[in-house]
Amino acid sequence: MAASFYYWNDCVDVQDMEAMWREPEVSTEWLDAGETKGNKVHLSRDPDGEPYLTQTEMKAVADIIVRRHFDSQVHPDMICAIAELESDRQPLSTRWYDKKTKETALGIMQILPKTAAWLVRHLGYRAYEVEGNPEILCRPFVSVYFGAAYLKWLSNFEKKVRSEEFVVRAYNGGPKKATHKSTLPYWKRYLCVKESLPSRRFVSPSVNSACSSTAPAVPATQNTNAPFSQDTGFVYIYWDSKASLEDMQEMWSHSEVAKEWTKSGEKRGKVRFSHDQNKRPYLSRVEMKAVADIILSKHFSTRGVKPSVLCALAEMVSMRFVNGVGPRTGLMGIDYSTAFWLYMYANTKGVGL
Repeated sequence: MAASFYYWNDCVDVQDMEAMWREPEVSTEWLDAGETKGNKVHLSRDPDGEPYLTQTEMKAVADIIVRRHFDSQVHPDMICAIAELESDRQPLSTRWYDKKTKETALGIMQILPKTAAWLVRHLGYRAYEVEGNPEILCRPFVSVYFGAAYLKWLSNFEKKVRSEEFVVRAYNGGPKKATHKSTLPYWKRYLCVKESLPSRRFVSPSVNSACSSTAPAVPATQNTNAPFSQDTGFVYIYWDSKASLEDMQEMWSHSEVAKEWTKSGEKRGKVRFSHDQNKRPYLSRVEMKAVADIILSKHFSTRGVKPSVLCALAEMVSMRFVNGVGPRTGLMGIDYSTAFWLYMYANTKGVGL
């Protein structure tokens, strides 16, 4: 993947930047993060150094594309929820590979180049030229445009008005698998993510300042961390201080975690958290997945909760920062009063949480 974006200006044209600045929530978020109109606007970067759109930015892109090209025929919330599932709102995401065509899906909406080309040739979606230029699908407005076009086509597949469930499941597995059991988990995750999307209110400035980067972050990896820096006096935080011995044994027993930790030079009894450039501890995606797997298998094995749902929520709520973001507490943003209520409810009802 040759594309590399550090600024919004790297991946949108002047018209799109002006449209973003005109969105009240976006301009508020950008100004709170120290951005200034007329200068380049930094893309936020996650703890692994990957650029991503904030939820405010993602909603704005979806709104603008729908207003411009689809006359409200595609709901922006559907686009936003699918973007969460497909890419975690990362424009450079390349998570899905088509073994038949040997193509890799690209961008926020994970569009295959052949799908975009088909939408251009057969359905007349020519706002962007993709033939011979597949990397253009990494641009947020382009990816959302073709994702919305595909959703619109699915909504009237075979000239029948289709349900939201059909459209979402077909987006995941194709029209032939819209009712197949293989796409049902995707639909359930979609409903959870869609329900958790923020409403159209201004985001709290305290959350903005914590979530938005005003400079490209340097990816922090565990094997570059030192336990103690003589220059700064900074002491790294350890997993072993935040987890019980039993939980640490479970983590070490998780094959992917053991592989990651061993490769990073971690030792049993003294495993360092990864830290971002601001020295905030966070979980890697491998660690987050392992924690979700362990908790669900130990306490919720009969409840039908999926690890991917917990991981997606942790991305949205805290970006996987151990101490949470802004006023939200911890990975899942659960405050003490809610946790205490859950504890009392479980004891009163005699159910395990």
